[in-house]
Amino acid sequence: MTTPAPRERSRNKVVVIGNFDGVHRGHRDLLSHAVADATAHGGEAVVLTFHPHPAVVLGRPHPPVLTPLARKLSLLTALGAKVHVEPFDLAFASLSPEAFCTSLLGSRLHASQVYVGYNFRFGKGREGDLTTLSALGDKLGFSVSVHARVGDASGPWSSTRAREAIARGDVTEATLVLEKPHALTGMVQHGRALGRTIGFPTANLGAVEEMLPSNGVYAVQVEELSGERVVATLGGGVMNVGTRPTVTGGAAERLPEVHLLTGAPDLYGKTLRIHLVHHLRDEQKFAGIEELRTQIAKDRDEAARLLG
Repeated sequence: MTTPAPRERSRNKVVVIGNFDGVHRGHRDLLSHAVADATAHGGEAVVLTFHPHPAVVLGRPHPPVLTPLARKLSLLTALGAKVHVEPFDLAFASLSPEAFCTSLLGSRLHASQVYVGYNFRFGKGREGDLTTLSALGDKLGFSVSVHARVGDASGPWSSTRAREAIARGDVTEATLVLEKPHALTGMVQHGRALGRTIGFPTANLGAVEEMLPSNGVYAVQVEELSGERVVATLGGGVMNVGTRPTVTGGAAERLPEVHLLTGAPDLYGKTLRIHLVHHLRDEQKFAGIEELRTQIAKDRDEAARLLG
C-alpha cells in the first residue's frame, strides 16, 4: 500500500475515537479537551464511533447497552462535536492498522489531530496500539493526544463501572459515573391492567434497549418522546422492574412498569424515557394483593418525598 505524503498540520480537524456507550464523565472530559482544542484553532471536533458494537459482528459476548445509538448521537452532539458513525462489519474488522488510519483517518476524515483513550487498540485483531497510531500519524500528517485515565477514589469513570452499579441497583453511583441518571426508553404496551384494578395504574415499557437495573422499585422522572425530542415532561413516578412475584409467582417476563405520581394519561403506543433517580427497595413477594397495595402506597409517598 502506498502511503500518502503527510499534510501540513493545521490542527483544525480533531477526531476523537471511541465507542462512547453511556457518554459518561470520562468521555465528557475527553470531549471537552478535544472540542476546546478544535475551537482554539478555528476547526471542528468529530467523534468517530462504530455501529453495531464490534463484539456483535465478531460473535463475542457484548456488554449491555447504556445508550442506544440515537441517544448516544444526541448526547455527543450536545457536547459540541459532530459525529461520524462508521458501520462495523467483517470487512472493516479485517483492516490492518495502517489501512484503518490511511483510509478512514486520512483519506475520509482528514484528521490533523486524533484523540484516543489511554487503552486504545485498533485494526485487525486489535494489533494497533498507541505507538502504532503515533507512527502512522507521523506518516499521514496527524498528531496523537492520549487522554489520561480520570476518576475518583473508587476508580476510573468508565462504562464498566456504570454497568456494575446498574446491575446491583445502585442508581446513585450510576448517576455519579454517567453525570446523569441512567435512562430506559421504550414504547408503552398493553399489560394485564392489574395495577389499575388496585388503584395504581402503570405504563408497561416494551422494546427497551438499555440495560435494566436489578429487580426492585425506583423513584423516577418520566418524559414522553418523539424520536429524541422531548414533547412532554410527565413528572415523577414509581417504577418496578422484575417479574411481579406476588401476582405471577415470578414466572413473568422481566420488564419495567411505571406509575406516574400525577395521574394516568392514556400513554398506549407512546414512547417514554424513564430516568432512574433513587432505588427504593428490592423486589419482594407479598402475602397478597392488600399487602402489595399497602406497600405500593408507601413507595409512592417515598418517591414523592425524594423527588421533591
